[in-house]
Amino acid sequence: MKYKKVTFLILFLSIGLLAQTQKDSISNDTLRSNFKKGFFSDKDLSLIDSLVVETQYRSPLTSNINYVIKGLKAKTKPEKNISTGVLKERLKHLDNTSPFFIEYNPILENVINSYLKYRSRYYPRLMAKAEYYFPMFEKYLDQFDVPLEMKYLAIVESTLDPRARSRVGARGLWQFMYLTGKQYKLNVNSYVDERQDPIKATIAACKYLSDLYNIFGDWDLALAAYNSGPGNVSKAIKRSGGYRNYWNIRQFLPTETAGYVPAFYATLYIFKYAKEHGLAPDNPPIYHFATDTIQVEKTVSFDQITEVTGIETEMLQFLNPEFKLDIIPFVKGKNYAVTLPRNATINYLDKEKELYALVDADNAKREKPLPKYLDLNQRIRYKVRSGDYLGKIAKKYGVRVSQIKKWNRLRNNNLKIGQRLTIFPRRL
Repeated sequence: MKYKKVTFLILFLSIGLLAQTQKDSISNDTLRSNFKKGFFSDKDLSLIDSLVVETQYRSPLTSNINYVIKGLKAKTKPEKNISTGVLKERLKHLDNTSPFFIEYNPILENVINSYLKYRSRYYPRLMAKAEYYFPMFEKYLDQFDVPLEMKYLAIVESTLDPRARSRVGARGLWQFMYLTGKQYKLNVNSYVDERQDPIKATIAACKYLSDLYNIFGDWDLALAAYNSGPGNVSKAIKRSGGYRNYWNIRQFLPTETAGYVPAFYATLYIFKYAKEHGLAPDNPPIYHFATDTIQVEKTVSFDQITEVTGIETEMLQFLNPEFKLDIIPFVKGKNYAVTLPRNATINYLDKEKELYALVDADNAKREKPLPKYLDLNQRIRYKVRSGDYLGKIAKKYGVRVSQIKKWNRLRNNNLKIGQRLTIFPRRL
């Protein structure tokens, strides 16, 4: 019966994982050849985690995160490289204090040194984002008996960007594909993508990792299966002659998975030994425990909340990444809620009637011509400057972010220095 149960679980997971395994696939003969030789060049490393480099560190949300997490520089200059002897000693300590089999090898050393050399400037703000997300992760990892170290997996997957999207459509902090997300009750509709909901996606990731551990009985293999699917890990075990240690089956795994697990270990190492490398987090202006949620009674936009309460749109976007259009829908039975800074909730509740009155007024205007202040003779052409973002420009001219996006046919909040925007100001 136990065998049948495990077989059924593998089949269940495989339905969605067929797509999940493709999310970061790399077909590169040179990369595979270098891996078999036990060597990775800097170019190879960039290919292994190209999602991290291209989609995450340079993502629009990350580039605009200075509002939420200020500053980019560490307090002291990071140490770029470490001796092999010191690294071996530290990895042995990590191995003794975690359920993972963290063993020194030249590949892992190369990854760690590459991250320290080329990415040290990213870690202060990444560590600051971790100040917000990690307590949330740890709560649910502990609840599902998943090792707390798995919180670092979200860094490898998305660099803690809840709106991250891979080139094949995986989304969120934990990079769920659509079908896998559906299997773990992460629903997607026109307004909401629950793969981008930090709490719901974390719970789904905990369940997913628990299912993978139940199949393999090993957290290293569960980690590998998270990336490539349980089918590929099972085939690697068979091709290795039955070995069940990750390092023994590594050469039989897909190339991207062979690099994925060392990337996880390298991230774990750097966060654990951040002080030794002169790395320190920037200070986020908000922590997860300093937030609260309030259910909406009508469909309301971030712009409307900002106009009535003064809570900046960028903060609402940071705290509510699951709402795709910056609109919180009211749907009976769904109980959609807005997450707010805790110190702003009283003001929100005091002005709730005013907010819904604004919603009603805006809905009444929906089918009418544009307001008079949108006279074409009053429009201006604004040139985007360094440090500008839509919320700042909207506040300057007394308009809403959604209006600027509509006037300029913008699909997202990304701006480029020198870009020209058409604005119909309410005030000059």
